[in-house]
Amino acid sequence: MLITKAPKGTQDLLPSDSWKWQYLEKSFDEICRVFGYRQIRFPTFEHTELFLRGVGDTTDIVQKQMYTFNDKGGRSVTLRPEGTASVARSYVENSLFQYPLPLKMYYTVPCFRYEKSQKGRLREFHQFGVEAFGATGPEIDAEVTSLAVAFLKSVGLDDIEVSINSIGCPECRAKYNEALKEFLRPKLDGLCDTCKSRFERNPLRILDCKSEECNRICSGAPRLLDYICDDCRQHFEGYKKSLENLGISYKVDDSVVRGLDYYTKTVFEIISGGFAVCGGGRYDGLIEEIGGDSTPAVGFGLGIERLLLRLQESGAKMPQKPVIDFYIVSMGEAAYKRAQEMAYKLRQKGVSCDVDFMHRSLKAQMKYADKLGATYTMVLGEDEIASGKGRIKNMATGEQNEVSLEELHSFFGR
Repeated sequence: MLITKAPKGTQDLLPSDSWKWQYLEKSFDEICRVFGYRQIRFPTFEHTELFLRGVGDTTDIVQKQMYTFNDKGGRSVTLRPEGTASVARSYVENSLFQYPLPLKMYYTVPCFRYEKSQKGRLREFHQFGVEAFGATGPEIDAEVTSLAVAFLKSVGLDDIEVSINSIGCPECRAKYNEALKEFLRPKLDGLCDTCKSRFERNPLRILDCKSEECNRICSGAPRLLDYICDDCRQHFEGYKKSLENLGISYKVDDSVVRGLDYYTKTVFEIISGGFAVCGGGRYDGLIEEIGGDSTPAVGFGLGIERLLLRLQESGAKMPQKPVIDFYIVSMGEAAYKRAQEMAYKLRQKGVSCDVDFMHRSLKAQMKYADKLGATYTMVLGEDEIASGKGRIKNMATGEQNEVSLEELHSFFGR
């Protein structure tokens, strides 16, 4: 009888699939390196106040999805629902503003949101993210967007569409909120209870509601782009020109508002297969909101589970599962011990190598080596030990080469 199961909305990552994650992680590390971004790591949980103030207490994340609890000291802590607020907290706490600006960082982290488990959406999920602090111009917005586009294309996701928008600054957004409230006021009774509570405090969040009825009611609402100030409009035009300069196609979509309160001006999503695999934008007020000096910033989050799903659905070719270089088939106790010794020495030189631990027959060991995907095998018995030589077999071609047991590593160029 199974004692317990993994919690709902979580999943095990098995060895048969982990190579795909490793491939994506290495690819993301590399694209960030060439763009000049350095890795940051931060805690899995934070003080709850960080997300209340940073993400926004009228967002779905804070109102419905956070895993929040009191620790044994009575302090309220929350498993991170996203990465940006934690990076911003680290920026302030560790005085990272002393570094040369712009400061460009990236991360790969698990995040946690209590929501209905569905296709590509889990309660424990994983994100790639980048954040850039200190630059005010729209060119850095375009760079962040281009990094995401370059990464997605590098791993074989070609059917992507970049949707962009501007949600303005707090000043021009206040004017829009009044216009939106005027539009929604006659329809208020039809909104869900959550959106009714947002009406006075943060009506923009109503546009991000997942309720079909709320979406229907919001159709025909005033366009936020019609209310942004001259400075925000100039920034948005600069963002568009920068994307065009980089050769990145985009479409302006005024339904893109993102689900986090810290965003200002630029917001964008990258769509594939009908849903967003990446989203981000500018958040010039977040650092000041959590206690630092006013600092411009921009970044994105990219869901790994969703990306893997889209790669599978689109038929994108991923590199073959890594194979073991060499398998030593041992016959007899003396050969078994010698095989372990040889494997250890080869591993120290960087050759991936394995031996039998199940005391299988020669035939069974060869079958096992084949299942492992071993590139080469060698049968080791009394004759090979006595002569100090063995024959390495290429499992794909059947070609065999005689080698010295003492110089075996040279066959692999090590």
